[in-house]
Amino acid sequence: MIKRISSSAIVVKDGTKAAQWYRQKLGFEVKKEGHWITAKPKGSKGPILHLCETTPLEKGNTGITFLADDVNKTCEELSKKGVKFTKKLKDEGWGPYAMFSDLDGNVFWLMPA
Repeated sequence: MIKRISSSAIVVKDGTKAAQWYRQKLGFEVKKEGHWITAKPKGSKGPILHLCETTPLEKGNTGITFLADDVNKTCEELSKKGVKFTKKLKDEGWGPYAMFSDLDGNVFWLMPA
């Protein structure tokens, strides 16, 4: 029986640069052990992201959602850090959300916790 998700792979072209972006822009904890580079919110005991270097680079919506207590504030903080939003914060009737991309074009959702 599957108990939980351990990790999700995020395709990146440069693992070192991607690790730096997740650390600096999102404030994530980053660990590197050879090819295996992981990132997660500080103190999180949940799933981790595997920053997976690959060629050719595959871009697009990851389907991964990050949750925040205050989505408005989080969007503002990320924007100030230079995070590029592909969809500005909006509510389409089923709840507020925004979408942003990392430096390799991977797109993530941001929704209320």
